[in-house]
Amino acid sequence: MAGEGEVIACHSYDVWNEKVKDANESKKLIVIDFTASWCPPCRFIAPVFAEMAKKFTNVVFFKIDVDELQSVAQEFKVEAMPTFVFMKEGEIVDRVVGAAKDEIHETLKKHGGLVASA
Repeated sequence: MAGEGEVIACHSYDVWNEKVKDANESKKLIVIDFTASWCPPCRFIAPVFAEMAKKFTNVVFFKIDVDELQSVAQEFKVEAMPTFVFMKEGEIVDRVVGAAKDEIHETLKKHGGLVASA
């Protein structure tokens, strides 16, 4: 599947729908970073999230700017940035609010994320 080891940034609703449908069909764990360009904690966690995408290659990583795709942010009831939503096969299984690196890492492992051996 395209996007393995990288964060898939979605800038339109059509792209988001297509990519998330593919990810759900793959039955992989999905994590969505709801971010905003004006949010300092979001800027802090972005490179960390990108590193996690390289490590957890069996997880699909998405990034959504809440100002670009407000409807998606509302659909997932995102109220603060950054919010990380974890999904499996279309169901929300967990969420982490804030740039909590360790908590995001633990939540990935809890839901089946495997660190690829280098």
